[in-house]
Amino acid sequence: MPKKILIFPKNFLWGAAVSSYQVEGGIDNCDWSENFPAGQACDYEHKYEQYFDLAKELNHNVHRFSLEWSRIQPSEGKFDRNEIQRYRKMLLALRRRNIKSMVTIWHYTLPLWVSEKGGLENLKFPEYFENFTKFVSEELDDLVDFWITLNEPMVYISLGYIEGRFPPQKKNPFLVPLIFFNFIRAHKKAYKAIHEFNSNAKVGTAQNYSFTDAYNEKSLINKIIVNISNFVSNHSFLRFINKHYDFIGVNYYFHNRIRFTPFSFPFIKIDNENKRVSDMNWEIFPKGIYFVLKEMKKYNTPIYITENGLADKTDKKRSEFIKEHLEWTHKAIKEGVNVKGYLHWSLLDNFEWDSGFVKRFGLVEIDYNNGLEAKIRQSARDYAEICKNNEMSI
Repeated sequence: MPKKILIFPKNFLWGAAVSSYQVEGGIDNCDWSENFPAGQACDYEHKYEQYFDLAKELNHNVHRFSLEWSRIQPSEGKFDRNEIQRYRKMLLALRRRNIKSMVTIWHYTLPLWVSEKGGLENLKFPEYFENFTKFVSEELDDLVDFWITLNEPMVYISLGYIEGRFPPQKKNPFLVPLIFFNFIRAHKKAYKAIHEFNSNAKVGTAQNYSFTDAYNEKSLINKIIVNISNFVSNHSFLRFINKHYDFIGVNYYFHNRIRFTPFSFPFIKIDNENKRVSDMNWEIFPKGIYFVLKEMKKYNTPIYITENGLADKTDKKRSEFIKEHLEWTHKAIKEGVNVKGYLHWSLLDNFEWDSGFVKRFGLVEIDYNNGLEAKIRQSARDYAEICKNNEMSI
């Protein structure tokens, strides 16, 4: 049977993403470093040229990475010129390889000096973030193609202040409104600061968008709960930062099928079928990205899939995972959703936050026991063919 060819839009961006604390190594001045030390990680700080060569070999034309605030501003009012110059060298290295840059300003970590002042709970946090953004944008903007202010603030609120897994490891839902509005103010201030320096800059955020549906479609209360959950998780932040983004970054990992159980506590449960799961035990549900993207269409704004990936140590599922998600992404594009790029998570195996180094998300395998030897996985080569040809056969 002849294969069907799916052709993506002209100038579509293909690449992968990383974040500073997860890959750089040697970061010991932030709120994660004491309880969740990443050590040398992938030594991206020194080996970025090698990793960029791999990205180029894999036909990537965009690369997303983050700035480590604690390196650039180690104390209040003090900026490290050597560190900002290192990030300029990284951006120049991408330019030499004709790879566009997507730079995240905040990806989960805070300098110790910010953390010691109350971190995200401090009403001055938006001003601290604004000042940092002003500095990095003035120093780097000429080399940056896309700015992302905040990565997944809603996820961080949940994991840091409801589940208590991420720093500051508090289980205090009463702090959630304060932190939510601090994030809103921080993003708006950062957006304005970048645009005041360069009115043509492209600035957005990267949000985790889950596909949420009802276990029982006939249950009215189930549908109401789904709609509330969908708004809070997927849309509330965008609504509050209305007109303060030039594109939307979509991170897609999760499907949440919500079940209301009035006679069993907790009354609301996630009840997925989990026919296929990743090494993180997350359900693999490619069709969900289609529904998420269709919902994003109403914002009438360019969309980049800024993260989509899975933990798969044996690399048995990753190629199919990528192709299936791209197939549903292509369907959304054909139906009028303005998706302009796809960045896989992640380019490298890395430090997976509170899960450490065990979970492997990388297109490139990192051997932590053999001098950080980097080995391209077969899934990365399969993805490279899609990147090269801007099309995919199914």
